[in-house]
Amino acid sequence: MNSSEEREKSMATANESSIYMLMLVGILIGVVGVFLRFAGDSTMLSIISWAILAVGTVIACKGVFKILDAK
Repeated sequence: MNSSEEREKSMATANESSIYMLMLVGILIGVVGVFLRFAGDSTMLSIISWAILAVGTVIACKGVFKILDAK
C-alpha cells in the first residue's frame, strides 16, 4: 500500500461514528459521576461517584486511543 491509501484508510477508521459514540457515552458517564460527587455529602455516595467517574474516564480514553491507533 502506498502512503495515500494508508492515510485514507486511517482517516476512514478514525472518522467512524461508533468511536465518537463511545467517547460520548464515556463523557456522559463521567458527568454523572461528577454530579453525584457534589450532590451529597455522604462517604458512600462519594465512593460510588468516584467509581462512576473512573469508569467514564476509561471508556472515553478507550475511544481516544482507538482514534490515535487508526493506522
